[in-house]
Amino acid sequence: MRLKMIRKISDLVKLTTFEDRFEYLKLPGSVGGRTFGFDRYINQRFYTSREWQRVRNDVIARDNGCDLAVYGREIYDHIYIHHMNPILPKDLYDGNADIINPEFLVSTSRNTHLAIHFSDKNKLIKLPERRRAGDTRLW
Repeated sequence: MRLKMIRKISDLVKLTTFEDRFEYLKLPGSVGGRTFGFDRYINQRFYTSREWQRVRNDVIARDNGCDLAVYGREIYDHIYIHHMNPILPKDLYDGNADIINPEFLVSTSRNTHLAIHFSDKNKLIKLPERRRAGDTRLW
């Protein structure tokens, strides 16, 4: 089943907070819906292609290596490129150009990628609280 809303980076970047961007991207429904199943070899072939590697590098550069393209949320580990609109085997079979269109891709950390797919904001990494002058609270 396709999502009714088409998610785009040009819309995502209009949202200023990381939390708002997560809410925009999180996937509705149940975990474990039909995606690739026994056809996983198809997407694995795709993710090792030169074409995907080129697009992946372009997206990372565009997002400055930041989680959900939010400055201050730099990713220092493996960077995942999230398809904002889930892909299906049919998209790969048919050569759907949208699966390599940077407009529909965003950089994420592993935790954020999992949080999006499981619709679970508890999986998100929380940044340390900023201290201010005169703040006398203990951590």
